[in-house]
Amino acid sequence: MHPRFHTAFAELPASLQTALEPLMRHDDFPSMLTAQQVDAVKDACGLDNDALAFALLPLAAACSITPISHFQVGAIARGVSGNLYFGANIEFSGAPLQQTIHAEQCAVSHAWLRGEKSLASITVNYTPCGHCRQFMNELNSGTGLAIRLPGRAPATLGDYLPDAFGPKDLNITTLLMDTINHGFTLAETDALSAQALDALNQSHAPYSNAQSGVALETHDGKIYTGRYAENAAFNPSLPPLQAALVLLTMSGADCQQINRAVLIERNGANLSQFDATRATLAALGCQNLTHHRV
Repeated sequence: MHPRFHTAFAELPASLQTALEPLMRHDDFPSMLTAQQVDAVKDACGLDNDALAFALLPLAAACSITPISHFQVGAIARGVSGNLYFGANIEFSGAPLQQTIHAEQCAVSHAWLRGEKSLASITVNYTPCGHCRQFMNELNSGTGLAIRLPGRAPATLGDYLPDAFGPKDLNITTLLMDTINHGFTLAETDALSAQALDALNQSHAPYSNAQSGVALETHDGKIYTGRYAENAAFNPSLPPLQAALVLLTMSGADCQQINRAVLIERNGANLSQFDATRATLAALGCQNLTHHRV
């Protein structure tokens, strides 16, 4: 089992420990449960969907990286597939606070990057901030997305974000987590660039049309990709590097073990991820960044 889970796992009810141990015993546990695994755990422990999500929150929070706040937030996203995806807040020493990833953003992008098509609910151990409420308003699940908090009555995103401003106000019809392929190509590409290009082609950038994708290669040769997730309110947008760092972190890898990175952006776009990507990677100890435009 990955060391980050040891303390939280030891505090779970015995029946839940027994059900989860075969799934979590290896260091490369992907911080998610498939629908089949979810059903098996629920049957073994007598839990429903909401109760299981609440029970898993300490494990999600254990994935946090908080060198600045020392405050751990965990989130569990339940996909319409029945899969459960962990999320946690991730901070970076030496980088601006704006580069921080919130737990809800982490859980949402984690689900999206693993191929989930829509979300049914988000369970969080603390009330979502306004930034995260606006970020979730970009989702194709809309304001009907169920939000679950400990000790609170069931509610929806619409309850937490009344009179919301979002993509529909701007006549945007392709929403975050909708399937899309922008169809960009790159003449000459290696394996890492090919994966960054694939990420760009699935990115969500309906306001700026500044599609972008990132691929990270760690010292052990593994590759993690991230897609830009733009927001109607602009500031809650999640850069592609942050999305890639979500997948890397949730997979149990180390953000400070990145060997090289590729950023690909649409040529002629009126904004660029390059400077922020380079600066954040530098804060993580990676200076090897290749930049392509398509």
